[in-house]
Amino acid sequence: MTIEQEYTDARPKSKALYERATALMPSGAAHDGRVFSPFPFYVARADGAYKWDVDGHRYIDGWSGHGAMILGHNHPAVTKAVTEQAAKGTHYSAGSEIEVRWAELIHAIVPGAERVRFMMTGTETTALAIRVARAHTGRTKIVKFRGHFHGLHDSVMAAVKDPFEIPASAGVPEATLAETLVARCNDIAHVKELLGEHEVAAVILEPAASRSMTVPTNPAFLKALRQLTRERGVVLIFDEVVTGFRLAAGGAQEYFGVTADMTCLAKAVAGGLPGAALVGRAELMDGVAFSGDARRDRTKRVADQGTYSGTPLIAAAGVAALEILKTGEVQKELNRIGDRLRDGINQTLKTRGVRGCAYGFSSIVRVFLGADAAELGIDTYQADEARLDRGMGALGGKLHLALLNHGVDTNRGSGIAWLNAAMTDTDVDFWVDAFDRALARLKDDGALT
Repeated sequence: MTIEQEYTDARPKSKALYERATALMPSGAAHDGRVFSPFPFYVARADGAYKWDVDGHRYIDGWSGHGAMILGHNHPAVTKAVTEQAAKGTHYSAGSEIEVRWAELIHAIVPGAERVRFMMTGTETTALAIRVARAHTGRTKIVKFRGHFHGLHDSVMAAVKDPFEIPASAGVPEATLAETLVARCNDIAHVKELLGEHEVAAVILEPAASRSMTVPTNPAFLKALRQLTRERGVVLIFDEVVTGFRLAAGGAQEYFGVTADMTCLAKAVAGGLPGAALVGRAELMDGVAFSGDARRDRTKRVADQGTYSGTPLIAAAGVAALEILKTGEVQKELNRIGDRLRDGINQTLKTRGVRGCAYGFSSIVRVFLGADAAELGIDTYQADEARLDRGMGALGGKLHLALLNHGVDTNRGSGIAWLNAAMTDTDVDFWVDAFDRALARLKDDGALT
């Protein structure tokens, strides 16, 4: 029996739900990343480090709510805060004390967070950051990097996926793409060239690495980029939607010791609920503030509003989560478990005689089959962006299904996982064993030579 057939036969209820979903929803899903062949499984419930599908299978949740569930599912403090707030009201069409407390926590934890503006999604934060930078500098062009993902607004659709010359989505005007300049990862000389040739408002990047560590960022490059943008009067924007509160309490800025002008936060900032925040220097962020000067506020102010921004239910979850994450103890333990999982996977690859590697750092783990870390240029920061972005191809999909068949869910076909604080050493051992069995199945299926 093939891996695909084993998966299909064991999930009749998920297959039936998929058939219902495809009749109404494009590709039967609410998110591109949840679409995979032969069909996705459907979750009935989740708790701690695990989730159970409608057919009764339990999985270690290596996706952790796209990285948002850093404390795991149903953390008692978050559940209590949300339940209590729901009884008091979910949306006031007004500010609340819990919203102010949320902002105070972010200000205290995140380097450079002199001002805080709440939103719903990471996409909204990067869009607003770019708008603020353009308004502040009077320039229109931005620089982004190959493979870096900043949400789904038109300005950042350039060079997200290989081939990088093609935008990540249809329907994006050429005129919009012309305002976005694309730099090579870890290449400060190329960034200097772009800033020398163009009037640039902002440089935006995922500070730890593109698309959750597809191509790791050289810490020396990050420091050089900070110096260069400061010298040229260019706004430096860190997209910490993934890394915020994860690498350390203060995110990648604390981890690397580099502070951006503005930072985009989502996922962990809202305790697993749909919330986000743009933070940064007061000089920049006050471009959103009303001044009382009617002419300035109509012509110079950066407009921003969202129906669910900073609502009390989301704020309650955010406060509960950040009160736990602010000490950094959760992150230290997650980093230890991340190291242990990478070591276990790499040892399994060695024992099985399979070319591949587990890489990344902190609690973000990536797996690549077909080449080791040295071949990929991971440790020297000389990685081929296109090769890593293409990933494992069809083999990645088979590995994903094989892991699901053995009780581990990771990002669809890309070999990425975000760990959560509910995971234990026992879960890591289970995961490594599942990976070992998945490799055996891939060999049986002829997918691995």
